[in-house]
Amino acid sequence: MFKLFRRLLQSIFCVVFLVVVGGGQVAPLITNISGRHSTSLDGPWHAIVDPYDTGAFDYHGRPLTDHSAFFKNHKPESKSELVEYDFDSSATLQVPGDWNTQRESLLFYEGSVWYERSFDYARPAGRRLFLHFDAANYLATVYLNGEELGRHEGGFTPFDFEVTDRVRPRNNFVVVRVDNTRRADQVPAVLTDWWNYGGITRPVTLVDVPETFVQDYFIQLEKGSTRRINGWLQLNGPQLQQKVTIRIPEAGLSKTFQTNSKGRGEFSFDADLTLWSPENPKLYDVAIASESEEVADRMGFRSIEVRRTKILLNGKPIFLRGINLHEEAPLRPGRAWSEDDARTLLSWAKDLGCNFVRLAHYPHSEAMLRMADQMGIMVWGEVPVYWVIEWENPAALRNAETQLSEMMTRDHNRASLIIYSVANETPISGARNTFLERLIQDAHSSDPTRLVSAALQAHEGVEGNHITMRISDPVASDLDVVGINEYIGWYSHLPADADTAEWKSDYVKPLIMSEFGGDALFGYHGDALTRWTEEYQESFYQHQITMLKRIPFLSGTAPWVLKDFRSPRRMLPHFEDYFNRKGLITDHGEKKKAFFVLREYYREQQAREAH
Repeated sequence: MFKLFRRLLQSIFCVVFLVVVGGGQVAPLITNISGRHSTSLDGPWHAIVDPYDTGAFDYHGRPLTDHSAFFKNHKPESKSELVEYDFDSSATLQVPGDWNTQRESLLFYEGSVWYERSFDYARPAGRRLFLHFDAANYLATVYLNGEELGRHEGGFTPFDFEVTDRVRPRNNFVVVRVDNTRRADQVPAVLTDWWNYGGITRPVTLVDVPETFVQDYFIQLEKGSTRRINGWLQLNGPQLQQKVTIRIPEAGLSKTFQTNSKGRGEFSFDADLTLWSPENPKLYDVAIASESEEVADRMGFRSIEVRRTKILLNGKPIFLRGINLHEEAPLRPGRAWSEDDARTLLSWAKDLGCNFVRLAHYPHSEAMLRMADQMGIMVWGEVPVYWVIEWENPAALRNAETQLSEMMTRDHNRASLIIYSVANETPISGARNTFLERLIQDAHSSDPTRLVSAALQAHEGVEGNHITMRISDPVASDLDVVGINEYIGWYSHLPADADTAEWKSDYVKPLIMSEFGGDALFGYHGDALTRWTEEYQESFYQHQITMLKRIPFLSGTAPWVLKDFRSPRRMLPHFEDYFNRKGLITDHGEKKKAFFVLREYYREQQAREAH
């Protein structure tokens, strides 16, 4: 019953909740942390690597609750007391950061690591305090001062816990057990083609808010309109009925409305705004002021919709000149998380001629979305429903829905975000179709202003002497935009076979070729038919472009991938060495020959649109 009630609250209020196991309470997911009074807990955290979960269970597998449990952070009270762990004398790991690239011994490690950080905090009277995590991969159990706060499942979305009555002025300690073990019932499940970076991979923050605060808000143009703002706001606290004002000073706008007894207020008003676009990524300072708090944000306003096989930005057709990105740092090993990382990766994409990126295959950091807002790059955001999931497992569906909801809650005010993707390369079956249809419905109902897609696969056949590719996946009927991954010339056939390939679709919808690519080792040269050479990859792109130009319902492309990235599935010595080499740029920032082929194609596309 409680779960049904919680789902009802989600649908009514468009608010994400996290069930806190330890205290039995519910903590809200607070949006726009950067616009609030906050204190960073980033930096070195003491860490204990615990492959056998010794700090959580006794030798009979029973949960520990006494001083031997690592979350107690217990110190020996006499010289005779046996305590077999010590955070203070343990080495540190940097937060944010993955553990795999901070210690060579942890590169392939999957299991539990315990993190500990001490802090002081004098909470002012009448204020509430939340412990906020931007992300930790994958299962995080959080403790404060020796007591469990709760758990969060999912490696790429934010979560927080209210700690108002648990924080002391001095000598607090937070302990987090992070477990990145892959399991079949998780989302993603056991098989992925990216590195399973473990750890507290994004910032950790103490967020200080009034007793009644602005928990979440949605301020965007109404679907199909370029002049009318439509949105809502949700308060949290004891005084839920308040006057709230939305101000956009540069546009001369100030609108006041009243929240109801549940803290929700809805608004709609006309606005004369400069619309956000890749050519002019206009952002406005927006103030959201209740009677007890004011929150600042930087936001853009644009419309995105489809008309038959066209994608329309601000009412005009646009071709999405894209590239795929994994969340790996551009010029150092490990997970990307910072503004500098985002700026470098998106600058490479812009140099390529992109106006669009697909953030595969999971929600990337909020820093990436905000940087895309600033730099004028449209974004495809995705949840890790990847390859094979336990489609008939209700818990897996709830997990996927929660990750989708958390991503949408965090990012729904970012103008750059135009597409929500619910899956990648999933095998067709009745159970899978039902699973994905539920996610598609969730996305459409929670945010009707954006497009919904998924990276599907076409049915390949042969007619005469040419390849036929038919888009017939039944899930596509519920999507706004169809994404298709194809690798003609790499996993099947030769690059030149793409020249005569014919594409057909059972759906009158825009197509984004959401993946295509081939591997090349930078500096390895040969003829155009020798695998792993830059010339093979260059030829692959030339023939792909010949094919793409012949697809009348194509509205965008996102080749695989911007830069080489780590993958445990790629083991071929010398050429792979645990890297997927389909990048157009190396992990050291060097451009391969195919980079310039794609850039020329995108320049042609841009010139065609300009005329």
